Amino acid sequence: MTNFTPEKCKQIALARLDVVHKWLEFRKQSQNKLQADYDFVKLHNTSNSHLFEILGKISRGSLHRWYAMLNGTEDYTKLLPQYKYSSVNDYRTVLNDEEIKIFIGLLLHPNRLSIGKAIALTKYRLKEQGQGFIPADITFRRYAKWFKNNNYDKWILARDGEKALSDKVEPYIKRDASLLEVGDILVADGHKLAFQVINPFTGKPTRATLVGFLDWKSTALVGYEIMLEENTQCVASALRNAIINLDMIPKVVYQDNGRAFRAKYFTDDKGFTELGFQGLYSKLGIETVFARPYNARAKVIERFFKEFQEGFEKLLPSYIGSSINNKPAYMIRNEKLHKSWHNEYIPTIEETIKMIDMWLSFKNSQPCPNAPVKTIAEVLSERKRQNIDISILDNLMLVTEVKTIQRNGIRFLNCDYFDERLYGFKSKVLIKYNLFDLTSIKVYTPKGEYLCTAERVTETHPMAKLLGDVKDYEDYKQKIVRQRQLKKKTVESVRKYLQFEDIKLLETKVEQYDSHLPLQTPFKSDSKRVQTLFKNNSEKYEYLVKNDPNNSWITEFKQTKEYKLLYE
Repeated sequence: MTNFTPEKCKQIALARLDVVHKWLEFRKQSQNKLQADYDFVKLHNTSNSHLFEILGKISRGSLHRWYAMLNGTEDYTKLLPQYKYSSVNDYRTVLNDEEIKIFIGLLLHPNRLSIGKAIALTKYRLKEQGQGFIPADITFRRYAKWFKNNNYDKWILARDGEKALSDKVEPYIKRDASLLEVGDILVADGHKLAFQVINPFTGKPTRATLVGFLDWKSTALVGYEIMLEENTQCVASALRNAIINLDMIPKVVYQDNGRAFRAKYFTDDKGFTELGFQGLYSKLGIETVFARPYNARAKVIERFFKEFQEGFEKLLPSYIGSSINNKPAYMIRNEKLHKSWHNEYIPTIEETIKMIDMWLSFKNSQPCPNAPVKTIAEVLSERKRQNIDISILDNLMLVTEVKTIQRNGIRFLNCDYFDERLYGFKSKVLIKYNLFDLTSIKVYTPKGEYLCTAERVTETHPMAKLLGDVKDYEDYKQKIVRQRQLKKKTVESVRKYLQFEDIKLLETKVEQYDSHLPLQTPFKSDSKRVQTLFKNNSEKYEYLVKNDPNNSWITEFKQTKEYKLLYE
């Protein structure tokens, strides 16, 4: 055993020396030394002094023995307790080397046997070897406790593996985030939502994945994307949202190991470096840094996702838990009462995004860990905006499957998207969209050439003129105008391919004047008939008042409800 003196033994020896000094002083004040000894012992054993807390009760014999051990010196080391004690590397136990070898071999088994089972198997093996004396269970337990406390690295590595050793035992580097500026580093990772949402593609409940980018300085989630199905472009789309919200391009994107990040959320094993993202990032001037495998402590976004689950996900009615162990009571078998209490509401993607944004507003109102005197929102507001042109970020948008152009444009998520550039096409196209804004989608050729931005088509009032308001009537008239314009465009294009006689048949009513719609209004100027196109009745009225004030249409228009709403 190594030669060292525990601190507790030093305290006992020093306390014994102090008691001996007090005892000798007490004896000098009395003629009867024997009675003085008994009186001193009684006073010490009934007091609440510091010496009593260390030594406990003493006897007259102890005092004389300690005095003899000093032998007229002041060397407290002569009063050190003489019992044996173990060091960090040595443990005083009755277990022999063979018993320790068998017992530790079972304790460090990768299948993580419990201490009780390891004790039972060790004792059985010793009996099979014919050993007569078998130590008690408590002896094995004490040795197991000492071994774990003094060899924790070996215990964790053997029983839990390298990742556990890295997460629980190995020292970590503490990084000073105060040296960063907002937008310098965005940390990316994904989180499988613990609640269900309605998949807009299938209409069925599903657990989506939130791919997020967190600003290291402010700890704010500045951009995210809801991934409903396996789609690697969600990572780029989430970065696009982050850049738009920050209004600046980050210097560094720090994320999980490339292959591990992909294996965590996708079925195939292509690494991040094989998906073409590095080229997209480099074009924007972003450096890509990957964390080392099995290095969870490097991902500061993990703490955010834990708060997100505890403070947001568990409050939703569609919460189903992240695993079997933490699923809610209503999902457990035979829990009829909880099932009757449960609210079956499942949010849509749009509702989910709104609720997440509301929670993020609350989260950003909390103190910032990297600047305690400010809130997260205040730190985030100090960023230097760059007035980013969103069009340069289109390559980061989410690409979906190929679509076919129909009469009303492109059918997507039970809505029609149309633009005049799509009129006359009946081919395959690629669309790019953002779940955060489905009012429009970007349309590309299969080769990637940009065609147009198609707007979502709204439905029209069934009887806009008679039962609708001004807004409904204007919407209806605008759509009629667009129909006639597109038809005229087609007729003019076909002129090049048909004979003169065929053109006469096509012209029919395309250029005729319709008194009921604000499409074309004739008036005479220099004895020539001129056709003029108006967007709405108000534009037509103002034009005629200025150029043809005697036109009968003006009198008719002044009697309508629309005129009274607009001009009276």
